[in-house]
Amino acid sequence: MNQVPIAVFASGGGSNFQALIDYEDNSSYHIVLLLTDRKQVGAIERAEKAGKHSEVLEQKGKSDQEIASQMKDLLEGYGVEFIVLAGYLRKIPPAVVSLYTGRMVNIHPALLPSFGGKGMYGRSVHKAVIEAGETISGPTVHYVDEDYDTGEIIAQALVPILEGDDPDSLSDKVLQAEHKLYPSTVHQLCSSLQ
Repeated sequence: MNQVPIAVFASGGGSNFQALIDYEDNSSYHIVLLLTDRKQVGAIERAEKAGKHSEVLEQKGKSDQEIASQMKDLLEGYGVEFIVLAGYLRKIPPAVVSLYTGRMVNIHPALLPSFGGKGMYGRSVHKAVIEAGETISGPTVHYVDEDYDTGEIIAQALVPILEGDDPDSLSDKVLQAEHKLYPSTVHQLCSSLQ
């Protein structure tokens, strides 16, 4: 089976990146690039261990046009056909979003359209979900558009919120669900591109 060449964008430890690596052998995708905006992140170590190429694209002091141009050059250079955001904390420049319309996805740690938008990432999401008195949460895989967390929803997994759950325990449960949902969804999406 021909595998679709994908890039994974990450800004942190890279546990979803690792889940994608672990699923890759029997999948419709092949990770050709890890792109990060920071030098000292766990995702880079995971890339090295897995024999994956990684590139750091620092954004401080650069215009949107510069970032978009450098990002496009990297993606074209590696032959990337599909982009997977996995804890990437920067907004993707519109010129890159339009180039990969329908071929760029993100995972959000809540059930969109609720609890999304600017500043809603990590622990702040789980805190907001618990404070709202929700009884169910879970990750959402969605297409990326030019705003935060507003692209078409592709898949969700339900995670019950139990009495006594706090933002940290809920975060752990949602992350476990992400690690199952994300690779299988990316696999299905890349299968449909072939």
